[in-house]
Amino acid sequence: MPQPETDPIAALGEVDPKKVGKEEFVALLEAASEIADSGAPVDLSALRPEQFARLISRASDAQIEAVMERPELRERILDEVFRRMGEHYKAGAAEAVVRWRIGTDDDLLRYECVLADGKCTVSKDPQHEPRVTITTPPAEFLKLASGNASAPMLFMKGKLKVAGDLGFAAGLTKLFQIPKA
Repeated sequence: MPQPETDPIAALGEVDPKKVGKEEFVALLEAASEIADSGAPVDLSALRPEQFARLISRASDAQIEAVMERPELRERILDEVFRRMGEHYKAGAAEAVVRWRIGTDDDLLRYECVLADGKCTVSKDPQHEPRVTITTPPAEFLKLASGNASAPMLFMKGKLKVAGDLGFAAGLTKLFQIPKA
C-alpha cells in the first residue's frame, strides 16, 4: 500500500534542529525545497517567517554551514529570503539601492534590492548604482536575515563587509520587519 505523502514544509516547521543531526537537517531543507513526489513544486513560502527564524536560531553553525555548502539548496533558500524582503519592507522607509554579494568571489550570488516608492524590489541581475554593497558568507546572511545575528558584530568579526554609505548600512535592518523566533 502506498505511503501517504508527508508535507515537507510541515515537517520542517515542526523540527527542532537541536534534536537532529547535520545530515538530517540538510535532508529536511532539501525535501522542503524540491519537487514533491506528485510532481508539484514544494513552496518554501508556506514556511512562516517565524518558523524560519526559529529554525535558524536553533540550528548549529555546522548545520547551517552544511546547508549552505549545497549550491542549489543555498540558492533556493536565498532566493526565498530575498523574495520575502518585499513583504517585510517598511513602506515609506528610505530610498536606495542595496547590492548584496553572498558567498566568495569564486562562488558568489548577487542580489539587488531597489528601495523606492514604498516598495522593495529584488533582482538577481544588478543594474543600478548601489548606495551600499554588502558582502557576507551565506550562513552569516541567513543568521542576519532571520534576526539571529547582529550586523555590527558580523562587521567587527570580519564576516560582513560594507562598501559605500556606512551610515545607511548601519540602519538597514531597521528598514525591514525581521521575524522573531
